[in-house]
Amino acid sequence: MSVPKRIQRYTDRYALVDGVPFTLPIQANNTPAFMAGFFCDYEKASQLMPGNEIHAFKFINGKAVFMVTVVNYLDTNIGKYIEYSLAIACTRGKKPAPAMLPALFMKAYETGEFILDLPVSSEISVKGGKGIWGMPKHKASLDFKVTDNMVSAQYEKDGQFAFRVEIEKPGNAFLPINFGAINYSHFRNMLMQSYIYFKSKAGIRLGKSAKGSLYIGDHPKTSFMRNLGIQSKPFFTLFMPSAHGILDDHFQCWYMTYENKPDKVTPEGFESVINLGLSEDWLPPPSFTDYEKYKI
Repeated sequence: MSVPKRIQRYTDRYALVDGVPFTLPIQANNTPAFMAGFFCDYEKASQLMPGNEIHAFKFINGKAVFMVTVVNYLDTNIGKYIEYSLAIACTRGKKPAPAMLPALFMKAYETGEFILDLPVSSEISVKGGKGIWGMPKHKASLDFKVTDNMVSAQYEKDGQFAFRVEIEKPGNAFLPINFGAINYSHFRNMLMQSYIYFKSKAGIRLGKSAKGSLYIGDHPKTSFMRNLGIQSKPFFTLFMPSAHGILDDHFQCWYMTYENKPDKVTPEGFESVINLGLSEDWLPPPSFTDYEKYKI
């Protein structure tokens, strides 16, 4: 998936949506980020897919894929913030796709990830990301740390430990990558599909060479993820020391449909963002240290 030419055509123009001003394109520079993929139970992952149009991606071993992506946005159109994505790899279509094919034919199967949780550092990121693109953003205490041999990120909310991820830092990050990704989310009881593009040099580790750990806390935003049967070690990790990212202005959305008339409360709607401001302030950084007992 390459950056659309129309994005290049409107470079240096301006937009103002819901009171959030943008200089186009919406982009990030000098941005460290890392990803880790963990196998999890396919049936349990499938139960978290809303409606009937998206389906958990099935790996060749019959497992689903739990994805953690943490991005430390240092230079963006709306200031600095950390974004902490917890998601399940998925496809979109009338029925679940065959195992592995969506990894080879991503466009045909609209392969992406369904976001389960997406905490961020700043209020303006919540207002724009949720109000415009329907991403399930909310403000939380986050960090992003890089040492000589580890990259880690911790997530706390309302004074409670929620999640921590660690990966072994690759010795080198020299592989050029240029890729686009599809994110799915559930907002206003609609299925939202948005697109982001990254260009960077990365360090990638696969199989047994990929090393990392997950810690899932008791906060309601994340505690249910312990029931997904997530394996303790990642099967791939990726670290980008300094990426360039572009968020597409284009997105799509569809009604969620049901065999019977739904009677449950729908996910959050515009009422959750309408009164938010444009603050770039962060909460205090995470401070919980007794996370070892929550290790997967």
